[in-house]
Amino acid sequence: MHTFAGTAVRLLARACGLVVLAIGCFVVPAAHADDTLRIGSKRFTEAYILAQVLAQTARAADHTKVEVKAGLGNTAIVYAALRSSAIDLYPEYTGTIDLEILKNREPTSIDAMNRQLAPLGFGIAVPLGFNNGYALAMRAADAERLGIKSLSDLARHPELKLGLSNEFIGRADGWKGLAQRYGLPQKPIGLDHGIAFDAIAKGQIDVTDIYTTDAQIEKLKLRVLADDRGYFPRYEAVLLYRLDVPQRFPQAWAALRKLAGTIDERTMIAMNARAELDGVPFETIARDHLAGKGKTTGAQRGFWAKLVGPDLGRLTRQHLWLVAASVAAAALIGVPLALLVAPYPRARAGVLGATGLLQTIPSLALLAALISWLGIIGAVPALIALTLYALLPIMRNTCTGVAEIPAGLIDAARALGLSRALRLRLIELPLALPTIIAGVRIAAVIAVGTATIAAFIGAGGYGERIVTGLALNDGALLLAGALPAALMAVACELGFEAVEVSIRRRRGNGSA
Repeated sequence: MHTFAGTAVRLLARACGLVVLAIGCFVVPAAHADDTLRIGSKRFTEAYILAQVLAQTARAADHTKVEVKAGLGNTAIVYAALRSSAIDLYPEYTGTIDLEILKNREPTSIDAMNRQLAPLGFGIAVPLGFNNGYALAMRAADAERLGIKSLSDLARHPELKLGLSNEFIGRADGWKGLAQRYGLPQKPIGLDHGIAFDAIAKGQIDVTDIYTTDAQIEKLKLRVLADDRGYFPRYEAVLLYRLDVPQRFPQAWAALRKLAGTIDERTMIAMNARAELDGVPFETIARDHLAGKGKTTGAQRGFWAKLVGPDLGRLTRQHLWLVAASVAAAALIGVPLALLVAPYPRARAGVLGATGLLQTIPSLALLAALISWLGIIGAVPALIALTLYALLPIMRNTCTGVAEIPAGLIDAARALGLSRALRLRLIELPLALPTIIAGVRIAAVIAVGTATIAAFIGAGGYGERIVTGLALNDGALLLAGALPAALMAVACELGFEAVEVSIRRRRGNGSA
C-alpha cells in the first residue's frame, strides 16, 4: 500500500506537469511578436510614469504598436521579464544595474557596464537626466530634536525603529552593506514602500528608505539623512534594453533617444507629486510632460471614477479567465486522481497530504519559484500557482463524496458484475457529484481572491489596481480592485448554488 501511495503521489506530480505543458502551449506566445514593442516597469510611482512617457513617445514616432507591462515588481522580476523576452526595455538606474544586476563590487561607468551587458544581449542607453538615489529619511522634527543630520548620527540612536522596503533590505546595495559601513545597530522591519510613508507619518516607525525623487519627502516634512561616508552610488535613470530593439523599431528607438536629458530631478519630483498627492493618472502625467503642459490638465479621480474606469472590462476578462482556467485545470487533475485513490486509505492520505502541503507555500514564494523554474513571467506561472492551490478542496471533496456512498450499493453493483468503470460512471460519480461540485465551488471562490497576486508578475486582473494602489498608497484604488474581486466571488457562489439547486431538483423529479 505504501508503494501505491507513492505511485499516486507521482501520478499527481506528472498530472501537474501535463497541465503545465498544456497551459504553456495555449498561453505562452511563441517569441514575442516583432511588431509590438513591450515596455515594462517596476512597482513604484516613478516607474509607472516613466513607462508611460516611453510608451507615448514610441507610439507617436511611427504609430508603433506598444504594450505596457507596468508594476511587474522588484528588480529581479523585471529583469527576468527582460531576459525571457516578455519585455523589450524598461527604465532602470545605473547603480541598480551595476551592483544588483551585474554584481560589481564597486561602481563602474556606463561604458564598462555596456561591455558586460553586451554578451547577455542587453544594453544601457538614453540617460534621462536625473539621479534617483536611495537614502534614509526621518521626521524632520525628530531629527532636529535628536540632533541627527547624517547616517553617522543615526548610528548613535539604536532606540529608533526602522521600517524599510523589503527590496532594500535584500539588495546588494541595500541595508546589509549600509549597516556595515555605518555600524548601524538597528534591526529593521520590512514594509511596502508606499505603506512605509503612512507608518512614518503616524509615528509607527522612525526611519525609512526613500528615493530622492519621492514626492512625499516635502509633504511629510522628512529630513533626508546625509550619506556622509559615500555608501550609495549614483542612480542615473536610463533605459535597459534588448540589443535588437534599435533594429526592430528604428523610428521608435530614434524617438526614445531624443528623451535623453529631458527630465531633471525637479521635473520628476513634480510628476511624482501629481500621481501621489493629486491622484492624476499616469497616462495624463506623461502626456502633459511630453506636451510641455506641466499641471494644466488632469484632475484627481474620485472612488467611483477609479471603480468604473476604462480598464474595468479588461481587468474583469483577465481575472475571470485566470479563475476559470485554473479551476478547470484543477478539476481535470483532481477529480480523476481522487477517484483513483479514494478506495485506498494510505494512497488517499498520501495524495491529500501532498496537495495540502502546497497550501502551506506562500503565494509570492511559489510565484518566485515558478518564475525561476520556467524562466518567464505573466499568465503561465500565475495559472500554475492558482491550479495548485485549487487542487486540495476539489480532491478532498471528491474523496469525501465517494466515501459517503453506501457500501451496500457498491456491493450490489459488484454482485451484478459491473466493472469498476461502470460502477464509477453509473453509481459513484452521480452520487458524489453534489459534493464534488461543492469542492469546485470552494476552489473557485478561493481562486478569485488568490488571483489578485497575478498582477505582481504581469498577468493582469483586478490585482493591477491593488498593486498600483499599494505603490501610490491610494486606499480608493485598492478598494477599486478589491471590491470587483469580492463581487466576482459572490457571483461564483450564487452561480454554483444555482447549479446545486438544479441538480437537487432533477434528482427529486427522477425519484418521484
